[in-house]
Amino acid sequence: MDDLKINGIYKHYKGDLYIVEDIIYNSETLEKMVAYRALYGDNKLWCRPYNMFFDEVNKNGQKYRFELQNIKSVKEE
Repeated sequence: MDDLKINGIYKHYKGDLYIVEDIIYNSETLEKMVAYRALYGDNKLWCRPYNMFFDEVNKNGQKYRFELQNIKSVKEE
């Protein structure tokens, strides 16, 4: 799994939803990271190493830590 969608809505295996803001890089190590914002509470902005974002967890019916959601508009037929 290596196809991150910027502005995509992802579900964490614990159930909450997040929107991916961008790919960012650690200024010291140049490690590639994912910046993502909680779609609940105070909408905190988080970051996680890119590869860890797609870790396999096999919990609560999800294979990966975060899974892209196919959310359709109410206007779509």
